[in-house]
Amino acid sequence: MSNLLEIHNLTKTYPGVVALDNFTMDVRQGECLALVGENGAGKSTLIKAIAGAIQPDSGRIIFEGKEYSALTPALSMEAGIGVIYQEFNLCPTLSIAENLFLGQKLSSGPFQNEALMNKRAQEILDRFKVEGLKAGMLVRNLSTAYRQLVEIAKTVSRNAKLVIMDEPTAPLTEREVAVLFRIIREMKANGTTVIYISHRLDELYQVADRVTVMRDGCYVTTKDIGEVTKDQLISYMVGRELNKNFAQRSTQTSEVLLETRELGGNGVKPFSLTLHRGEVLGLGGLVGAGRSEYAQLIFGARPKDCGQVYLNGKPVEINSPEDAVEHGIGMVPEDRKLHGAILRMSIQGNIVVSILKKISNRLGFVDAGKEREAAGNQIEALRIKTPSAAQLVGNLSGGNQQKVVLAKWLANNCQVLILDEPTRGVDVGAKQEIYNIINELAAQGKGIIIISSDMEEIIGITDRMLILYEGELKGRLERAEYTQEAILKIASGE
Repeated sequence: MSNLLEIHNLTKTYPGVVALDNFTMDVRQGECLALVGENGAGKSTLIKAIAGAIQPDSGRIIFEGKEYSALTPALSMEAGIGVIYQEFNLCPTLSIAENLFLGQKLSSGPFQNEALMNKRAQEILDRFKVEGLKAGMLVRNLSTAYRQLVEIAKTVSRNAKLVIMDEPTAPLTEREVAVLFRIIREMKANGTTVIYISHRLDELYQVADRVTVMRDGCYVTTKDIGEVTKDQLISYMVGRELNKNFAQRSTQTSEVLLETRELGGNGVKPFSLTLHRGEVLGLGGLVGAGRSEYAQLIFGARPKDCGQVYLNGKPVEINSPEDAVEHGIGMVPEDRKLHGAILRMSIQGNIVVSILKKISNRLGFVDAGKEREAAGNQIEALRIKTPSAAQLVGNLSGGNQQKVVLAKWLANNCQVLILDEPTRGVDVGAKQEIYNIINELAAQGKGIIIISSDMEEIIGITDRMLILYEGELKGRLERAEYTQEAILKIASGE
């Protein structure tokens, strides 16, 4: 099988960081090559170099036998390279059809043939076999999962020869993941080559032919997917053996830390929950079930229609996130870039933003020494990879950005922590670190609510689980009752 893409000795440096270090790899025509590595390994930098979004310092890119010292976005697209990034690149005020054919002309006259555009867009969408996805829908009204499918459809519609998918399944349900895998197989059958990046290693065995491993900007190895185990992949990625992800805890007490009584609103029907000290409580369900919406009510990010929140047995009024923070409640949101981190602010600034009053003097001026100390403690504790605390959060890898968002609430010593998809887009090494942190926080007597679409994760890390379906509480499970079948049955409304 001939090579469609070859990377030779690609190097790219940033201040204090070598993102790509003499990196070399090849991608064969018509294969699905998985590309894996920890956050900060250089995967995103490599993608951007292939897409022409950045210029490498040195090295060569050969695509279909043509050599480039550097590509531009226009050259990359013209050559037939399409990229689906973790961050959506859609125009929310336009329809799905308009997004799919943005920059493409479907008319011989000066105006776009809207009827033809909608027809062709719907034909592409119908390949996904997802109910309710219509070409005329505005993107801003779509769920995160549907937006991801539109991103994939946009690239598929342009008949790219090479499609690079960066964490494409992160916001998708299991049903939608199955649809994506079917589309990848169809693309391969039609001669399209796919580079598939995912931290969900189990997925690789369903779609990939080979897997290439990166670490610290360097090439590690390439293996046929059938010749390498998941544990071996993890060892190649992190350069060390990892312990079992989920440790057993015995930290839950009978003391109720947080309670909601018939809390409802934000599209969720009223229901009650209790969270004990030292407990990790899961909110389960499919994407769109109302899990995040209920968490937003607790945190005051959305107004409630009814119900009451209690802390340590006493009623509290939480009408805004500021109120929640004052009462010792923190929340790591689902979309870290939009709601969790201030990307153009430094790591230090992000970490201390929730404790400014605590580190300021009587005149309201921030104590620079306390600020550095608080940020430094969290950077060290969470092993945030950065040349300094002054680094902009937007320059960090996805996993390290997630750690910064978590560090903000750890610095504030929150008693209740709500984690919405805490390990989305996070590598296996960072995942285990986050699981260890969750166990440590529970051991300290804090209460944690976790929302996760990762079945293995929510089963492994939680003590109890409440399962929602279409905005309604459908079931409660104790840990001893957990099975994947039982959870899926309740989550499907059965």
